[in-house]
Amino acid sequence: MSAFGVRMLKAQTPPDMGTFTALRDGAGYYLGRGGTIGWLVHDDGIAAVDTQFPEWAQKFLDGLPGRNARNVDILVNSHHHMDHTAGNPVFRPVTTSIVAQANVPGLQLAAAQRNDAARGGNSEASQVYADTTFEKRWTHQLGGETITAAYFGAAHTGGDVVTHFEKANVIHLGDLLFNRIYPVTDAPGGCKIAGWIDVLEKVVKTYPTDAIYICGHGNPKFGVTGGHVDILGFRDCLTAILDHVRKEIAAGRSREEIIALENLPGFDDYHAPLPNRLGGNLGVAYDELTAG
Repeated sequence: MSAFGVRMLKAQTPPDMGTFTALRDGAGYYLGRGGTIGWLVHDDGIAAVDTQFPEWAQKFLDGLPGRNARNVDILVNSHHHMDHTAGNPVFRPVTTSIVAQANVPGLQLAAAQRNDAARGGNSEASQVYADTTFEKRWTHQLGGETITAAYFGAAHTGGDVVTHFEKANVIHLGDLLFNRIYPVTDAPGGCKIAGWIDVLEKVVKTYPTDAIYICGHGNPKFGVTGGHVDILGFRDCLTAILDHVRKEIAAGRSREEIIALENLPGFDDYHAPLPNRLGGNLGVAYDELTAG
């Protein structure tokens, strides 16, 4: 779709419905509330990556250009966090198959149980889990498009996958990429910062240099799409977090002193939008470096 076509698509979408942005060859992304949804719409099938929250999942399904009340053939959950999976119950009645890495259902259940214990809710009862899981790699033909999902190891969580619409050459990274903002580091969910750095480097080596990458969250100044330079920039941020904490530990500073840092030198853009997660990132890095 041309740049003019993308502008028109945005203009015709009511603001309270979220924003649909076409990229190329039937692939695009949706911004509502929660992690970015990726989509693929062809005459011979529909696929999506992630579901946000129930209200916004319904708005996505109602407004998806070209859907025309058809079912979703494939839904991939990029990982287990609720801002990416809480809309699964809305998708379930109109979706043929929900796909995730094998660790995701267990991580999803454990997170719901922790949430219920902390807040006294009943989110566990509302969970809808993947019916198709895989360990390392999953592939599906959808008409003329090949969809692959690959797991490269523990990173943001213990179950993050990279979903590639191969013909369109559009890749959904889920929360493996926070574009110019400090990330969520979920230690109970399997986050490994050193592993995350390794996974990002594997992604850059594995996928085409001209791919369009969709990330789970982005600084409004930079958006939610990018390329290898953006992935490597985020890798550099994670590397700087680990290096900073390692030096502070060597200097004899306590965990409390280390996590008080407001912003890393050289990463001023990552401070916005709020909340500033750097303290949490530094704490996870500290725990990772001092474990055992």
